[in-house]
Formats: sequence, C-alpha cells, structure tokens
Amino acid sequence: MSEVKKARSEAWTTAITEIRPNHVFVRGYDIAELMGRITFGGAVHLILTGELPDEKTARLMDAILVASIDHGATPPSVLAARTVASTGATLSASVAAGIMSINEHHGGAIENCALQLGHIIARCEETGDSLDAVAEVVLDEMKAAGQRMSGFGHRIHSDDPRTARLFELAEAAGAAGRHVEAARAVERVFTSAGKPLPINVDGAIGAILADLGFPPHVMNGLFMIARAAGLVAHVCEEKQRERPMRRIDPVNHTYDGPAPRSL
Repeated sequence: MSEVKKARSEAWTTAITEIRPNHVFVRGYDIAELMGRITFGGAVHLILTGELPDEKTARLMDAILVASIDHGATPPSVLAARTVASTGATLSASVAAGIMSINEHHGGAIENCALQLGHIIARCEETGDSLDAVAEVVLDEMKAAGQRMSGFGHRIHSDDPRTARLFELAEAAGAAGRHVEAARAVERVFTSAGKPLPINVDGAIGAILADLGFPPHVMNGLFMIARAAGLVAHVCEEKQRERPMRRIDPVNHTYDGPAPRSL
C-alpha cells in the first residue's frame, strides 16, 4: 500500500456526504437526482437521520420548518442579529450572532420538552399508571423543585395557531405517537388544575420529532435551520431600512408589511 493510500485509510471518516468528481452523494443519494424531486424538509430529514421520509412525513418536516421560520422582531435572536447588523457587520456575522442567541431559554424548549415528555413516558412504563396520572405527579415534583415544563404556554398566544396544524399533519403522517399523547396529558393536567397552559409550537415540535425518532440533541438544530431564513430577512431589512448604530427598542416597533392574505 502506498504512503498516500495508507494515510487516507487512517484518516477520519464521515457517513454524511461523499464528493466525487462531477458527483455529490448525500447519504448515498445523488444530489442531482434529489433536486426537484424531494422537498427541503425531506432533505433535512435525510441528512439528519440518513433516510428519506415518506411523502407525508416530508410534508410534516416542511411544516415544522415553516412554523419556526420567524416570530416577529422581538425574539432575542432577531434583536441580536439586528443589533450586530446595525454596526455595519456582514450578513454572515449578523446572522451568526442571531444563531448564537438560540440556547436553552430561546429555542431550547423543543429539546427540553422532548426530554421531559420522555421522562413521563418512562415513568408511565415503570409504574403502569396512566399518562395523566404520571404527568400530574411529575408536574408536582417539578413545581416543588422550582422547575418549569417546557413547551407549554406562550407570552403572546393563548392558543398557538401553529400547534393544531402540526398535530393535524402529524396525525395524517401517522407520526403522532406516545410523545404527542404525553403532551396532551400534560395539557389536560394543567387545565384540570385551573391553570390552562396549552401546548405551544415548541412543545408540538418536540413531541412530534421525538415520535419521528429524532434524538433530542438534534432538535434545536431544526429550529436553527428554520430560523436562519428569518434572520437573513431581518438583517437585510435592518441594513436597508434603518440607520447605523441605532438603539433598537425590543418592543416599540410597528409592522408595515402586507395585510393578512390567503393562498
């Protein structure tokens, strides 16, 4: 074996993408054949899991990405991106600042909720009790420990419009499993306790991704992938419409885009 071949055989490996002259293979699929034939959500599913989803699951993945693409000018990631953009920073630096602001308390509810729902399911399997009974015990324990259940309630929405649609698509795809059931059980416990906290979009996404088999540690990545598009839009608008080095008020702004319209 030549020294070059020996060195290559001892190098690190990747199972994600293979590059050959005039060919690009993602998880074994020729990317040119995928283009125009699968959706972006389907491609994200492929690159993260290694397998192509069926059509309904691909549509569900698209919906998850669309649901998270943007949520106005007040989230920390948008404020960070716009603030950095106002200094004259590049598009990449400004968007990176926004992405770096996605952490445990912003975007992290997806992973946290999936882990908490998984804990409820595991306790249910251990005890043989119903999801509602276990959810009530777990929520009481969390309250006593000063912890919060992620993925429930919202600072703006009392009935997050994205949640019902995601669950509808999950049901259609046959992807609404034990984690979605656990999320609904938690919601019922909150309601019966006189403190209704409906499932928000993060909780819905966490439950659905868990039922699809995604490990919790990649779930915030789905949020980052989706939100990157919104951050690009905000950074470009900041550079085009606002003066440099402005003081950005996180609340006092006015929307002046298109009025609500239908497809």
